[in-house]
Amino acid sequence: MRVLVIEDNPKMAAALQKGLREHGFAADVAATGFDGEDLAAGGIYDVVVLDLMLPDRDGVEVCRNLRRRKVATKILMLTALGSTQDKVNGLDAGADDYLTKPFEFEELLARIRALLRRGEASEARNIRFEDLELDLYSRVAKRGGETVELSNKEFALLEFLMRNPNRVLSRTQIGEKVWDLSFEPTSNVVDVYISSLRKKIDRGHEKELLHTVKGVGYRFGIMDIA
Repeated sequence: MRVLVIEDNPKMAAALQKGLREHGFAADVAATGFDGEDLAAGGIYDVVVLDLMLPDRDGVEVCRNLRRRKVATKILMLTALGSTQDKVNGLDAGADDYLTKPFEFEELLARIRALLRRGEASEARNIRFEDLELDLYSRVAKRGGETVELSNKEFALLEFLMRNPNRVLSRTQIGEKVWDLSFEPTSNVVDVYISSLRKKIDRGHEKELLHTVKGVGYRFGIMDIA
């Protein structure tokens, strides 16, 4: 899952980016409202964490502009202003949730997870497919009841694949969601991680879940045998 943090405080932005990456998110940072709006309008993010007080314009205006541009990405607004009217203004502008500074990072994570779950009432803390299960809170993967040791990036990659079962995904589509702005489409990093993931979740199991679609990309699911 990919998150955009629009925050002008360098220390706060760096801390949020570091924490999000440690929990498996691909995280980018924009320091101004204009830059943040341009990045968010690209439609590659799952959640935008938007500070209310920005140097060039306030977060309410950024939020309102994104909604006017038909950007449906979930928006979590951050602010040191905690009055009811401030919250109402943010929500009326199109924000999906509101968090007042200072806050605990665990609460931010919980709110981001809640936003990602919206519209998916059947999903709680786990994602399942066949005998493969991901616990999104403890970040533990199991196949056939046995724990599979995954790195943060492997876990993020598997989560993205499991959220898109039986769908053919190109390397660019995968890279845009699992990696941040440093992702280079011409590199083989996606192939390397897919290969590593395949060894960990498919080796020793009768049903393979990761499949290469020649010339296109990859597909997660059960291969139909005619």
